[in-house]
Amino acid sequence: MATFIRVTELLAQGNASAAWCTFISCTSAVVGAWLPPQQARQLFANPGVIGAGVFAPRGTALPETRNGIEGYRVNGRWSWGSGGLNAHYISGGCLVRLPDGQAQALPDGTPLVLSVVFDRADVTVHDTWHAMGLRGTGSNDFEVQDLFVPRTRTASLMSGTPLDRPLYQFPAFGLLSLGIAAVALGVGRVAIDALCELAGAKLPQGSTRPLAQRPSTQEQVAHAEARLRAARAWLFETVDSAWAAAVANGAITVDHRRDLRLAACHAVREVSGVVDQMHRIAGGSSVFVGSPLEHCLRDAHVITQHMMVGDTVWELTGRLFLGLPTQTATL
Repeated sequence: MATFIRVTELLAQGNASAAWCTFISCTSAVVGAWLPPQQARQLFANPGVIGAGVFAPRGTALPETRNGIEGYRVNGRWSWGSGGLNAHYISGGCLVRLPDGQAQALPDGTPLVLSVVFDRADVTVHDTWHAMGLRGTGSNDFEVQDLFVPRTRTASLMSGTPLDRPLYQFPAFGLLSLGIAAVALGVGRVAIDALCELAGAKLPQGSTRPLAQRPSTQEQVAHAEARLRAARAWLFETVDSAWAAAVANGAITVDHRRDLRLAACHAVREVSGVVDQMHRIAGGSSVFVGSPLEHCLRDAHVITQHMMVGDTVWELTGRLFLGLPTQTATL
């Protein structure tokens, strides 16, 4: 797990959009651990397979049998389909509807949500991704209409049982948030390094000394470095702790899941602050297209908008620390 984060972080230092699409492909392929083994091997045997998809249940799945094959008739349109243009398979979250139109529920009363795996050829991608940052991710809307999907290409990541391996003890949403945090950490690293390179050569207007010689620059760079490294260290600490539990016990606790999500949210928020700080110190040099700090600013603030690292996660984890009754299905 730590390797996944390090690789994503390193890729983000080269290009945040490429890193984003990479981790999306990795997390999308996790559905294979919940599929029937024969189906999973058919889909993912080739190591070059690219996946994409959205967990959010923006689609509906109606049980249907065609030519003796049990499955679902699926309709839906999903936003934020990062990497979908290049994917071989795209998955979408669906609520299962009963013949009377009601949503099928699990024993605890929550709706049954399936991740449904589509062939890319069966999916319509809409050109909707005209964004401030992460522009290269192609995070367009995608859609299917009246598409029959065999039951063997559907799985409930919330109520199903995955392969008994440490990786699959991590919750799907937790894995997604870790990938987001890893991209953010890479962006933060680029921002500090870019500012340090600029500061050594830039003479601010009216000054005879390089920007790097200003005490305020030195202080703020030190603060930024500490913030970035502290956030990174805590993220890896929580990942290592959860991985050790998954290996030793075959499961991770709610406390592990809580800490994973909180550490990921914290990393994203700290990176946002660090990037703002570096962008501000650089002055007018950072506002031009082509400046790495301009690029980092756009990417960092798009990353903060992902719901997996949004304000509701702080509320959710805060409830757990306070010992309040909390729904943890999406933790």
